[in-house]
Amino acid sequence: MVYKEVFTFNPFQENTYLLWDDEGNGIIFDPGCHNYEERKIITEFIESKRILLKYCLNTHAHIDHVMGVHYIKEHFKVPFALHPKDLPLLNDAANRAAVYGFPAFQAVEVDRFLVDNEIIEIGEMKLKVLFVPGHAPGHVAFYLEEQGWLIDGDVLFRRSIGRTDFPLCNHADLVNSIQNELYVLPEETEVFPGHGGSTTIGIEKIQNPFVRA
Repeated sequence: MVYKEVFTFNPFQENTYLLWDDEGNGIIFDPGCHNYEERKIITEFIESKRILLKYCLNTHAHIDHVMGVHYIKEHFKVPFALHPKDLPLLNDAANRAAVYGFPAFQAVEVDRFLVDNEIIEIGEMKLKVLFVPGHAPGHVAFYLEEQGWLIDGDVLFRRSIGRTDFPLCNHADLVNSIQNELYVLPEETEVFPGHGGSTTIGIEKIQNPFVRA
């Protein structure tokens, strides 16, 4: 069985997801824990569940999604994976942190690059990497077919979509990603976005005012 927990971190109210199986294998997605208190919360949870983290996987590298990557990587000794097309954002993260008032931000290097349509298997967890650019040039989503879960970062939200007014965003690419990569998934697929509450593919195909099926 695969378990899921969500933590909402930093002033941007970013969702950090943690998955683990019965054997204790764990994966963390988009760690946004930016201060001592938030890092303590997720560390104590991981330790209380006796989870052995195996990976830090990021949907993209906007500052709110990478604030905790350095801590997670160093504290738990896990590799950090990102799509190569998001390296420009990662390399600019320290500048963004300064602009938004996070002087304690620590830069981090990628250990492994994600590849479109690759399958990542860790314990009972089997994830398919979907390349869904638009909100970020190297944005990906992680689809767990067996569980019917989609961890999609800032692409598709409940009744909304990701912003495209940042540098390196592209609205046409975002719409294409949603229509051709996400809306083709089973309608009962639960969508766990980078901000706000969850939804389903079926609901968004009908009710999302920005991108209809």
